Parts: sequence; C-alpha cells; structure tokens
Amino acid sequence: MATSPGATFANSGADLIGTLPSDRVQELLKLQKAAQKISSILDLDQLIDKIVNDIACSFGCAEINVFLHEPEQCEMVLAGVHGCSLHHKGHRLKVGKEGLVGYVAATGQMRYAPDVSVDPYYIACEADTRSEVAIPLAVEGELVGVFTASHHDLDAFDADQLWLFQGLCSHIGVAVQNARRFQQERSEREKMSREAQEARSIQQALLPKSSPFIPGFAVTGLSIPAGAIGGDWYDFIDLKDGRWGLVLADVSGKGTAAALLMSATRAMLRSLAENSCTPSEVLTKLNKLLVEDFPSGRFVTMVYAVLDPARGTLTYANAGHLPPLLVDGAGPTFLQTEMGLPLGIRHGSFSETTVELPEQFRIALYSDGITEATGPDDEEYGPARLAAYVQRPDACPETLLEDVRKFANGAGLRDDATVIMLRR
Repeated sequence: MATSPGATFANSGADLIGTLPSDRVQELLKLQKAAQKISSILDLDQLIDKIVNDIACSFGCAEINVFLHEPEQCEMVLAGVHGCSLHHKGHRLKVGKEGLVGYVAATGQMRYAPDVSVDPYYIACEADTRSEVAIPLAVEGELVGVFTASHHDLDAFDADQLWLFQGLCSHIGVAVQNARRFQQERSEREKMSREAQEARSIQQALLPKSSPFIPGFAVTGLSIPAGAIGGDWYDFIDLKDGRWGLVLADVSGKGTAAALLMSATRAMLRSLAENSCTPSEVLTKLNKLLVEDFPSGRFVTMVYAVLDPARGTLTYANAGHLPPLLVDGAGPTFLQTEMGLPLGIRHGSFSETTVELPEQFRIALYSDGITEATGPDDEEYGPARLAAYVQRPDACPETLLEDVRKFANGAGLRDDATVIMLRR
C-alpha cells in the first residue's frame, strides 16, 4: 500500500534517524521541530510568518513563499514571503497559467526545477536563484495553498530533502486550513456579536425610557432578555385623555426572529391603541393583522390594559397570556378573562374585564420567564412565590427580578423576564 509523505514523515522519524547520514538527521530533527511549532498556531498571519522565516533560517534557503488558494478567483495569493525583493504579500498568480505555483496548484503535484533557467514554468524573480521547488498544500484532496523554496545553488535539493519538505508541507497544509477556519469562525462570531449588540440597542430603545407621570398612581416596568435580544416587550401608551395603555407581550421563540416580530407587533399595537379603541377591540384588530402577516407557527401572547385614573378603573383584555396578579386587602387574586387565544393563530374575538381599583392595591403583569424560572433542582419559581413577593411592601420590578435570579441560584434565566407593576 502506498503511504503519503506526510503520514510517513509523522510516523517514521525514528526509523529515518537510524538510516540517514548525520547531516540529514539534523535536517529531519529541524523539520520535526518546525512541524511541532506550527501545529499549535491558530493566528493565520503569525503562522505563515513563522513558516517562511523559520524554514529559511533553518535550511539556508534563499527564498521561501507561501501562497494561499482563492478558488472563487481561481488565483493563488502570496500570504508569506522571505527573501524576495520583487514580490510582496498580496501578489497574485493565476492557477494553471502562471509560474511553478500556478502549475502545482492546477496539477496537485510537486514541481522541482533543479535549474530554473531551463524550466518552462519558472517565472524569473531573484537574479541569483538557481533551483526551486513548489509543493502543494492540500488537506483531504482540497487545495489549500502552495509552498515554494528557492536556493542559490543548482540542483540544491536532493531526493531526501524533497521528501522531507513534502512531509512538512502535509503539516503546513493542515495548520493553514485550521488557522483559516479559526479566523473565519472568529470573524463570524465577532460579526454576530456586533449585530446582536446593535439589535439589543435598537430593542432597548423601543422600551419605555421612563415611567409615566400619572397623578395618584405609580407604574414601573422592567425587561431582562435571556440572551442579547429577546421576544418580551412592555409599553406605556399615552392615550391623550388622561388614560394610559399598559401592555406586556411575549413573542414565541427567542433571538433575532422573535425581536423582529416583537418590533412589528409594537408598531401595530401603538397605532391601534392611539385610536382610542377598547382593549378587546384593539386585540381583535391586532390579531386580524397578525394572522395575515405572521409566519406559520409564530404567535404572541399579550395583556393589554387601559388605566383610567379619573374613574379609578383598569380595563384589560388577555390574548393567551398569564393572568394579571391583583394584590389588595383581601390577598392575591389572579384576574381571569372569558376568552382570548394568542395573537396570530386564527381569527377570533377577545373579552375584556374592568376592575375597580381599591385604595390600596398592587397589580403585576408578568411574563413566563418569571414564573417558569427554575432553580438547580428544576423547581419553578411559580405563581405562589410571585404572589407572595408582590405582597411585600418593597416589591418593585427590580427587586422581583433580583429575587427570581437568586432563586435560579446561578442557573440563569432561560427565558426573557418582564414585569409591570401598578399601584396607588
């Protein structure tokens, strides 16, 4: 069975040491050392500089080049150079058309020119170059690049040296491919991170900048996404007649897709709410729009309430969301509604309920990222803990979410967590 030079080079160094002359033993040890060094480098520029400079210094080569393959342009690009005064990084050669490099890239075979003056593929560079070898850098049949080494002497590389260079090039090919993949993945991660941060900034800008001033009432809200961006949203809408719309919604899914749908839902809801419709009318009209526009399988749960400070009432409609929590002198009560599927599933209507607000009360609108938050033992925070916490005199969105985080005890919030609190 035929054995590749790279495999043999990697596995039979001990055998070679026993059969080669002392000067060849030294070259073998140098190449093994070089292979070990380059295998641990993942920065592409640092890797290629290491290859061209170390090999040139260790083996007395007049010139060392590493070209990388760009298949889209069918070109080889000079990525590392040592000892060349004519060409610099970025120099390009056409595959199959220019020089030893182009020939080797097209054929996948090593090309050795013991006398460059008579080689038909050699393109003159340094005046004192007499011999040159070009070796493909390939991994599993895929061309990664081409390595070249030049010398001042005629026929400077014998069969053993060429074989050892081929073995080293097997390691160089793998190292270059790993470094290029690492560079690409790092670039993609950085791009995704920048895009996620930009999306987070935009999403945060869509949330209320401050709590509204409502004489006789205090309303506050807070939303913490589980990731960089989320699908939860809350809002305070000035209805211009002294009334205020309070909305808390949760778009199915997470990440960018949920954030985009949330943004679209926000724009639609605000437009409908400002036309002074009742909560049930707002959700019915909003649902009709979302059924027509939302992709299949996507939906929104939402509580939309209108606070009338003059009447001391809160009128709300619920589209498949968790029931609002009312805490007053009688204790905690979860406010139910007769009907209301999540928005965007199918056409339907929504009921609404009006609550007379007592002198002392607190109402919490919240997302399932709070009640379904789990601790290390997979126990959920749950409605009972929520009700107990909201009854505390110091309860507010910030302290509630901090309590949920403590309950998770390092497990982290697995879903977006959002809450609105309203009190006298």
